[in-house]
Amino acid sequence: MSLFKQRAGTTATELIPARTSGSTRGGVVVTNETALRHSAVWACLRLRANLISTMPVDLYRRIDGIQFELTKPRLLVMPGGDKVDMAEWLYSTQVDLDRSGNCFGLITERDGFNLPARIDLLSLGSVSVVVKNGEIVNYRIDGELVGPRNVWHERQYTVAGLCVGLSPVAYAAWSIGEYLSIQDFALDWFGNSTVPVAHLKNTSARTLSEAQAQALKERFQSNVKAGQPWVTGNDWEYNPLQAANQQTDWIEGKQYGIADIARFFDCPGDLIDAAVSSGNITYANVTQRNLQFLIQNLNPAVIRREGALTRASAQGRYVKLNTNALLRMDPETQAKVIAARIDSRTLAPSEARAIYDMTPFTEAQVAEFKTLFGDPAAKAALPIGGAKKPTGVTP
Repeated sequence: MSLFKQRAGTTATELIPARTSGSTRGGVVVTNETALRHSAVWACLRLRANLISTMPVDLYRRIDGIQFELTKPRLLVMPGGDKVDMAEWLYSTQVDLDRSGNCFGLITERDGFNLPARIDLLSLGSVSVVVKNGEIVNYRIDGELVGPRNVWHERQYTVAGLCVGLSPVAYAAWSIGEYLSIQDFALDWFGNSTVPVAHLKNTSARTLSEAQAQALKERFQSNVKAGQPWVTGNDWEYNPLQAANQQTDWIEGKQYGIADIARFFDCPGDLIDAAVSSGNITYANVTQRNLQFLIQNLNPAVIRREGALTRASAQGRYVKLNTNALLRMDPETQAKVIAARIDSRTLAPSEARAIYDMTPFTEAQVAEFKTLFGDPAAKAALPIGGAKKPTGVTP
């Protein structure tokens, strides 16, 4: 079923290839499902969805310039009902967004503000979009028309004048098809027989008829496939045909295909274990690498998800996905940053302890610190020089 249902005045079907029918490239049909046979496609989708779906989702409201965190509605906790929590829901929708540019769900419950309270996700193949004069007028779900008000539709990779997102799988069909064709070739090459194609040559002067050659070939194949030795006189020569160097270009093509797909799916090749050149930028630590990945690759998708969920929230409230988890520092760096913030009075010791899931200091702990390191308040009261003036002594 194609993504669009053609109506007068729209040319959208000319811009987007069919989704589930697929495109034939290199002898294979590329669809949203067959594309998952490409290890790089799977890795990119998995990495992006894993990270976004595990970011904490928070709801805020700003009053007099101060941000307050609010209790989350059901949509931000269990958006798919009692069996589908926010992490699973975000993962499923992100995979669809990254491979097709769209995700769809049926709004089955609403809250007291008449906002979505439950969204049951739909498979891409079950939904088509009815477009008229450049606008979506209906969705067709398993053959049944449903109004836009009852359908959750997020978009990604949009262009002007198009009411749906572009599909990376559709536009990467050439690269995906090449890779899948290479896989099929390799399976055929190594799976057709126990040994590669060979040349069985009669070295005597006699010429074999076609029937004799066929009979000898069948006898040879039956012995080899059965694991039996091939017994001949001195007039036969067997030469296994090794793949010529130029015929092994498919190996290089397969390696190139992984990096090519990583570009289509906005995911750095080194993060999905793709071969990278030695000239790539190196990073001092994992935090810097993750920061670069967040800024250049992941953050735009995060912002789009926040916007979609904010539009489904009550007026004046906004949704944020907490990206701090992606930027976790190594223990040494984190300790230095926390110490610097405490010294600069931008972080309280109790807040620092909360980062490590520790309770604030008890009175006994504070007294122990004073015993070991002295009382900071008492030191601050001393005059310059550190010595207390004797009482009753005139200077």
